[in-house]
Amino acid sequence: MSRSALRWIIPTFLALQLGLIWIQGAQLHRQNQVLQGLREDIQALAESIENGSAPAAFQEEGEAVPARFGPPAAPPKRVAVLGAEEEQESATKELKASRESAEKAVKEGREAHAKLSIEENARKAEEARKVQAATSSWQGWAWGAFGLAALALVGRSVLRRRA
Repeated sequence: MSRSALRWIIPTFLALQLGLIWIQGAQLHRQNQVLQGLREDIQALAESIENGSAPAAFQEEGEAVPARFGPPAAPPKRVAVLGAEEEQESATKELKASRESAEKAVKEGREAHAKLSIEENARKAEEARKVQAATSSWQGWAWGAFGLAALALVGRSVLRRRA
């Protein structure tokens, strides 16, 4: 390749690489924002389950919006209509089912977190055991060599005194 070709190829590749890094950073930032939103939603759900109340906002069917973006919950209105008790019972059943589902999801999440934590602790313990085994193996040889050297020096001094 000629020197003039390298003068424009290298800066072009560096500029392309810089652009790709910028795009990757933007994607990571967006992903981080989504994860933080999900974390806030899960914490709010866990708090509402622990307090025994319903989640903050219910959305219309087919619409999936995080709870923090939903409209504020309006107080329930009492309407004297035929069949209102049936609707209320079905709504109560749905609320109870969703609460049980949320409790189950939180419980499964905690179990998975505990399992991952246990697996991580087991992995760390295994690594520590391997490091300890490697360290103790060379330390044993070092102490053995030191003992042999000390024994040789003592034996030499004993032989010199006799002679």
